[in-house]
Amino acid sequence: MSTSTKTPAAPKKSNVENLTLGHSPDSDDAFMFYALAAHKLDQKGFEFEHILQDIQTLNERAQRTELDISAISIHTYAHVLDNYALLRSGASMGDNYGPRLVGKQVLDKDELLEARIAVPGKWTSAYLTLQLYLETPGDELNLIFLPFNEIFDALNDNEADIGLIIHEGQLTYADEGFSLTEDLGEWWYGSTDGLPLPLGGNVVKKSLGKEKIATISDLLTESIQYALEHREDALKHAMQYSGDLSVEDADKFVGMYVNELTVDYGERGEEGVREFLNQAHDMGLIPEPVELEFA
Repeated sequence: MSTSTKTPAAPKKSNVENLTLGHSPDSDDAFMFYALAAHKLDQKGFEFEHILQDIQTLNERAQRTELDISAISIHTYAHVLDNYALLRSGASMGDNYGPRLVGKQVLDKDELLEARIAVPGKWTSAYLTLQLYLETPGDELNLIFLPFNEIFDALNDNEADIGLIIHEGQLTYADEGFSLTEDLGEWWYGSTDGLPLPLGGNVVKKSLGKEKIATISDLLTESIQYALEHREDALKHAMQYSGDLSVEDADKFVGMYVNELTVDYGERGEEGVREFLNQAHDMGLIPEPVELEFA
């Protein structure tokens, strides 16, 4: 099951090129794309159709090359190299924090190998990180794949022992009565001498050509910078997609995933992506070694 909504577009003009732009219906992505969705910027002859879907659906659509621009998981990026390039802005990095394993009881690693783990999609970076953490391929684990917003229910209904939590649930799991077994972003940071955990990025179709891609790249960077410079307005827009989060928690969550690493990967961000995908390839979890290609 997936959810899909579209933000209203400005009236179409004959000299405007329409592009599809996919991102998740959560507060950090909404914050990131606020300036484009609200037409706060000169859009350089483009009109963006914002398509809001859960990250697993966007990952699947990227593998079918359906959207012009999309937020996807870094895990999925390894599978769409032929058709998409990474944009330098838009990364979601867990800098000593990230997806969390939570449940009614705290389990050790040996217990996790036998536990029923609810996972938010097989193409997510959270799932790839779980396999790296447990040093075990997913087909040797007892996994239940669910939309991210159904994992708490699965834990409450005893359909899963542990949930792999992404998005705003990383802040609210304790309020739901669950305990933390492991923060995978914290584990990654400690095991890689301080690298951020690369979770998501923005990609663009290579077929659009270098000139258009350069303009699109600049626009998306400007959108993120605009949101950071107009934080109150951008956060107000993002609150539509924050579920039951308080303004304070929504602001905290946005700050976790929209920051200087989002404006540009920088050397640390790039090294985090390389290490992540190299480890995945060494374990046989992605098909080929990945040479990063930024638009």
